[in-house]
Amino acid sequence: MSYSALPFNTETLGNFDPTAPHPTQDADLLAQLHFVPGLKELLMLRQVHALEHGTVWMLGEMANPGTSQRLLDNESLGGLSTDRGFYLYGPVHKINLVRAVRLALERFKQGEWDLAVHPRCGTNMSVAMVLTTGLALGTSWLLPRGPLTQLAGLGLAATMASQLSPDLGTLVQRYLTTAIPFNLEITDIYPTTDLWGRSAYFVEVDWRE
Repeated sequence: MSYSALPFNTETLGNFDPTAPHPTQDADLLAQLHFVPGLKELLMLRQVHALEHGTVWMLGEMANPGTSQRLLDNESLGGLSTDRGFYLYGPVHKINLVRAVRLALERFKQGEWDLAVHPRCGTNMSVAMVLTTGLALGTSWLLPRGPLTQLAGLGLAATMASQLSPDLGTLVQRYLTTAIPFNLEITDIYPTTDLWGRSAYFVEVDWRE
């Protein structure tokens, strides 16, 4: 996935929210359902995904020393999460990456949970594709078979999908594909190549209770 620098404002988190994450939620779930195969890996993947997003936000906020100019153009960054950590692609210096990862974890712990969601995440694109396909099939089935009617239906489906997918993608990220990294501990950050031979940094993590 690729990213672009966008304004980011966290909301006040002081009000009670029954859906708000809490530090032991994943650890408690794992303790209760430890017999479920792959559960720990899934929980780690969701937390790593959030940390990847938070790290990109932090890199986007960094400025060159002595200036207000952003250190990185986020459109040059990309990421790929796994249950062991995440790959970060782009012109990133290791020192800045280390700072960004640590700062992201710190701000998550301070309650800035919106850092887990990023508007250019691949989840949003997947949601848009699924929504467009579903609406297109639905309108095709419901409307008369005439070519003009079908074409109008496809246009309507595409328009509705473009309007709905950003908010729906955010919800999917917030509640399905990411989780606040309460249980992640950074073990190493090093340059490497991924399975496709692309150069990247890998941020390696471990689970802690």
